[in-house]
Amino acid sequence: MVLKIEYRLNLVGNLGFPIVIAFYLLIRFERKIDRLTEAINKIAITIEREKDKP
Repeated sequence: MVLKIEYRLNLVGNLGFPIVIAFYLLIRFERKIDRLTEAINKIAITIEREKDKP
Protein backbone atom coordinates (compact mmCIF):
# COMPACT_ATOMS: atom_id res chain seq x y z
CA MET A 1 0.00 0.00 0.00
CA VAL A 2 2.81 2.41 0.87
CA LEU A 3 4.51 1.78 -2.45
CA LYS A 4 1.37 2.72 -4.35
CA ILE A 5 1.07 6.03 -2.49
CA GLU A 6 4.77 6.80 -2.98
CA TYR A 7 4.47 5.88 -6.66
CA ARG A 8 1.50 8.20 -7.12
CA LEU A 9 3.20 11.06 -5.29
CA ASN A 10 6.28 10.51 -7.43
CA LEU A 11 4.16 10.68 -10.60
CA VAL A 12 2.50 13.90 -9.47
CA GLY A 13 5.87 15.37 -8.56
CA ASN A 14 7.45 14.41 -11.85
CA LEU A 15 4.53 15.13 -14.15
CA GLY A 16 2.82 17.93 -12.25
CA PHE A 17 5.58 20.49 -12.72
CA PRO A 18 5.84 20.08 -16.52
CA ILE A 19 2.05 20.24 -16.82
CA VAL A 20 1.90 23.46 -14.81
CA ILE A 21 4.66 25.00 -16.90
CA ALA A 22 2.93 23.93 -20.13
CA PHE A 23 -0.35 25.55 -19.06
CA TYR A 24 1.46 28.72 -17.99
CA LEU A 25 3.20 28.99 -21.35
CA LEU A 26 -0.01 28.28 -23.26
CA ILE A 27 -1.79 31.08 -21.41
CA ARG A 28 1.05 33.53 -22.06
CA PHE A 29 1.29 32.60 -25.73
CA GLU A 30 -2.47 32.86 -26.14
CA ARG A 31 -2.41 36.45 -24.91
CA LYS A 32 0.45 37.33 -27.22
CA ILE A 33 -1.26 35.67 -30.19
CA ASP A 34 -4.44 37.63 -29.44
CA ARG A 35 -2.48 40.89 -29.39
CA LEU A 36 -0.72 39.94 -32.62
CA THR A 37 -4.05 39.16 -34.26
CA GLU A 38 -5.42 42.54 -33.23
CA ALA A 39 -2.36 44.30 -34.65
CA ILE A 40 -2.64 42.43 -37.95
CA ASN A 41 -6.33 43.31 -38.21
CA LYS A 42 -5.55 47.00 -37.60
CA ILE A 43 -2.87 46.91 -40.29
CA ALA A 44 -5.28 45.27 -42.73
CA ILE A 45 -7.91 47.95 -42.04
CA THR A 46 -5.34 50.70 -42.55
CA ILE A 47 -4.21 49.18 -45.85
CA GLU A 48 -7.80 48.94 -47.06
CA ARG A 49 -8.41 52.59 -46.17
CA GLU A 50 -5.27 53.64 -48.01
CA LYS A 51 -6.31 51.70 -51.11
CA ASP A 52 -9.71 53.44 -51.13
CA LYS A 53 -8.20 56.93 -51.08
CA PRO A 54 -8.14 58.69 -54.46
